[in-house]
Amino acid sequence: MLNKPEIQDKTRNARLEARVSSDQKDLFQRAATLTGRTLSELVIDSTQEAAAKIVQEHEVIRLSREEQVAFVNALLAPSEPGARIKKAVKNYRQKAGL
Repeated sequence: MLNKPEIQDKTRNARLEARVSSDQKDLFQRAATLTGRTLSELVIDSTQEAAAKIVQEHEVIRLSREEQVAFVNALLAPSEPGARIKKAVKNYRQKAGL
């Protein structure tokens, strides 16, 4: 289960509207009733949890142990730039007047 954001805006001054089918609303209402929440609470809690998960998946990079070792080794002992990189740097410097 994902943690709720540490800082939540307690004053609810923004409005969010969505059109849903009658079947969807009935399903949402049923789920809210089963969990002892209002429809708004269910929608807000579920949406917040889904959004936090999506953001985390896009902002956190997970590496296997092997990938972690390779990453650290590349940082500690970078390889020499290849011919293509050297040529690109040279071209850039010429165009930039450096």
